[in-house]
Amino acid sequence: MKIRSWLMISYFLVMVLPIAALYGIYVSLSNYDQKQSFMEYVDVSQLFSQLAPKLAEASLYQTNPPADYEPVNQLTDESLQVTLYRHDGLKLYSSLETPEQSYFFSAEPDQLYQGLNEIQMNHRTYSLKKPVFQDGSVVGIYEIVKGREEWLQGVNERTSSLFIIFSGIFLIIYVVVIILLHRKLNRPLEKLRLKMNAFAQGHPVETESKRSGDEIGELMAHFDEMRLQIDSARKELLKQQQEKEFIVASLSHDLKTPLTVIQAYTEALDGGKLSPEERGEYKAVLFDKLHYMKQMLDDLVMYNALSSARLNMEFVQVDGEEFFDMLLSGYEEAAAAKGINLTVEQAVSGTYSVDVKQMIRVADNLAGNALRHTDAGAKLWIGAASENKHLPEWVFPAIKEELELWRQNGTVFMFQNEGEAVPEAWLERIFEPFVQGEDTRGKGGSSGLGLNISKMIMELHGGEIRIWSKEGYGTLAACRLEERNG
Repeated sequence: MKIRSWLMISYFLVMVLPIAALYGIYVSLSNYDQKQSFMEYVDVSQLFSQLAPKLAEASLYQTNPPADYEPVNQLTDESLQVTLYRHDGLKLYSSLETPEQSYFFSAEPDQLYQGLNEIQMNHRTYSLKKPVFQDGSVVGIYEIVKGREEWLQGVNERTSSLFIIFSGIFLIIYVVVIILLHRKLNRPLEKLRLKMNAFAQGHPVETESKRSGDEIGELMAHFDEMRLQIDSARKELLKQQQEKEFIVASLSHDLKTPLTVIQAYTEALDGGKLSPEERGEYKAVLFDKLHYMKQMLDDLVMYNALSSARLNMEFVQVDGEEFFDMLLSGYEEAAAAKGINLTVEQAVSGTYSVDVKQMIRVADNLAGNALRHTDAGAKLWIGAASENKHLPEWVFPAIKEELELWRQNGTVFMFQNEGEAVPEAWLERIFEPFVQGEDTRGKGGSSGLGLNISKMIMELHGGEIRIWSKEGYGTLAACRLEERNG
């Protein structure tokens, strides 16, 4: 339940329950009072009936000496009063007054004769006036007044009980509401505060597996989501920092050898003891090492641009056949120089949206790796095939079935070479920065960033890159690119 709805219901119950409780207690006490009043009325009626024969003697309503009223006086007590009147209203006897006092008072006949034979009840007393007859004539009237001390005491006790019960119910409601407020608001908010403090101080914070469906539960969910995002960003920053440290260490390692060679060859050239042929060879080595260092720096700049998403891709629509003819050409001279048998084959149709410059970089990286790891006299195949075309026949049988499944709904271009298989452990990490075989480090090989750069470029094109390597066959690197309609 939402906190807003819960609070509205709580406020309503806090206002209504005490009133309802008070009303229920009042009704219960009223019913009890009615029952007690009825029982008291019955008792008083019986009492009045018992006194009636003793007060109905006609002789009592004559002018008598006080001693004649002693039997009547014995019928009274503090809660029971009897008053006798003569037919003309003269008060003859009152249990509250002396006979002398009674003689000085006369009641008005009209008032005296009102309410005869009816038990009158008020908050404090029951009263009954009845006429006394002799020979068919009224000789007097007696009045009996019975006090309601027990009733008044019961009313006071019930009033106190009503106050005590109502106070207890109100206190219980108050305590229950406080407990519910603590469970619904204070405790979740305190838990959220502790989690936020722990997170701010870098302590581990567990994600709530079970949350309430109210606003605080939503707030906790948003906090957990924000915390996970911040944790992910922290881990990514830590990973980037580690990668930068690794890049610095790798660059220091990989640049050490060419710099040493450059220094030694430069000193030899300055010595002047070399023949023209040796000078030409030394210069060629120097240019090769300088080219290698320039390539490393270029790759580092590209890697940094791709990692920080600062590279602006320039996509253009190209015809597939023309584009892949251009993309896969130009490697014949390098293959011939190493004595590698190169085969180029492509069967591509359709149009594609690509950044031509970056796709050439991908092809150069993959072709350079293939040329570097192919021995003289071995074979190198370069090819491309649309999704509606068959793969080239030269694809290694051990790889072909898996490649067919992988290339579905896409065009692939491949670089396959004969040679030693890449260890499985290397294949799992081969697209990480500066992951390369130790036999290529510092020997004019790759910078260690080429495959990682190629992977990021292909992902920016909505494509993929993958490498297969099988013992007894060689290695195949393939890129999958989606064809664009229209």
